[in-house]
Amino acid sequence: QVQLVESGGGLVQGGGSLRLSCTTSGIIFRRVTMGWYRQAPGKQRELVASITSGSSTNYADSVKGRFTISRDNAKNTVDLQMNSLKPEDTAVYYCNAATIVNNYWGQGTQVTVSS
Repeated sequence: QVQLVESGGGLVQGGGSLRLSCTTSGIIFRRVTMGWYRQAPGKQRELVASITSGSSTNYADSVKGRFTISRDNAKNTVDLQMNSLKPEDTAVYYCNAATIVNNYWGQGTQVTVSS
């Protein structure tokens, strides 16, 4: 059974930092592209950052230079370091595992940035 469990969300003031972590099980983690997505109220879910099995990264333009995605293949985890947070970063953040068979999602973690 595949499980993705996010942690690290919360309330932070603008300009602050948060680190999200996603712990996975049930997948061959080292072979999978992992991603972080977010969905704000009334908006579509959007890609924030992704990291391939070879550790190539991709970022949304809105977070470039502020967010960093990383993975630990020994621990089967993927993290998202978020710095210089803005109120517009407020959203539910979801961990994603894109396997050959399926796309898997975590339950999401709320990030709220106050102005």
